[in-house]
Amino acid sequence: MTVLDRSGAQQSSPHPAPPPAWRPAGDAASLLPQDTPYRVLGSEPLPVPPALLGDGPRPDDAELLALHGHLAKGRRYNEQATALTKQGSLAVYPSSTGQEACQIAAALALAEDDWLFPSYRDSLAAVARGVDPVEVLSLLRGDWHSGYDSRATRVAPLSTPLATQLPHAVGLAHAARLAGDELAVLALVGDGGTSEGDFHEALNFAAVWQAPVVFLVQNNGFAISVPLAKQTAAPSLAHKGVGYGLPGVLVDGNDAAAVRQVLSTALGRARSGGGPVLVEALTYRLEAHTNADDATRYRADDEVAAWRAHDPIALVERELTARGLLTEAHAAQVGAAAEELASDLRGRMRTEPSLDPADLFAHVYARPTQQLRQQQAQLQEELAAAAEGGPR
Repeated sequence: MTVLDRSGAQQSSPHPAPPPAWRPAGDAASLLPQDTPYRVLGSEPLPVPPALLGDGPRPDDAELLALHGHLAKGRRYNEQATALTKQGSLAVYPSSTGQEACQIAAALALAEDDWLFPSYRDSLAAVARGVDPVEVLSLLRGDWHSGYDSRATRVAPLSTPLATQLPHAVGLAHAARLAGDELAVLALVGDGGTSEGDFHEALNFAAVWQAPVVFLVQNNGFAISVPLAKQTAAPSLAHKGVGYGLPGVLVDGNDAAAVRQVLSTALGRARSGGGPVLVEALTYRLEAHTNADDATRYRADDEVAAWRAHDPIALVERELTARGLLTEAHAAQVGAAAEELASDLRGRMRTEPSLDPADLFAHVYARPTQQLRQQQAQLQEELAAAAEGGPR
């Protein structure tokens, strides 16, 4: 290819330098995630966190005790919701047992005005954020598309389609930035969702717009039965941010203290104008994909057993034991709170919902179309006739 030098003379160059405006800002090396997942708890804690974090303190006693209580309630919630599917009270439940650290950390890392965009497996994150536990299950029960007020709770509807919530999260974050609102958005997705186009589009726009959004990929090893190695050849999912201009962070997803520290720092960075961050949390779902799945067909028992030894609750309890904090009184208090949550969930889920057929038309359009009004009138006539004992 022929180009001109500064004097106007022709020179041959196979790869001329692009105009400065084409070059992305920043150093690509600074976007790369570290090689080893960051952790705080466990037998081999890493004392040097990723450069993005700085030197964060280990959790104090109060924080560790609180994390243990949240994790225990989360595990019990998963167990109870799974039992409800077997009793016919729920159509399906994607358990997050084994992933509670990611779920709890996601909720606790958010500021009051921040938004959470969950996937279908993130019921526990919504509950920990403060959404009514029964309303969280409305979608999985088949009552509503979303059983809670997203604007009031600042929790978007649980997203069943893979990764479709990610562009929505970026859009809200970008709108908030344009409006001058100091908030951040946390978008959750599984490793399978990173194979969807929505994931890549969301990362690209988030970086271009410098939207205050943090992406948390919960890498539990499988997209239903498809292992990660059959989805991507990337060194890690956190590396995928580099191509879009996002810094990546790799964290032990079963270490609740580490995940909370990473997310809190990343959200603070985004909230203050530092731009988006991609966080990959290495974790494992100990239960099947859903109650309709047989996980024994695609993974070995010894693999599951190895991850049970790295259970997020066990990691916190080992640290509590080392600090002399895992007392009988604390264990009893935590157990009682977990059982109270499960009992309340069982009791209220036994009550059949009162459904109004008119709701079919109430939330379709802000201004109902003529066709919709005609359909509503027809249904009302049929219901009135049925109430009077006439033909249906």
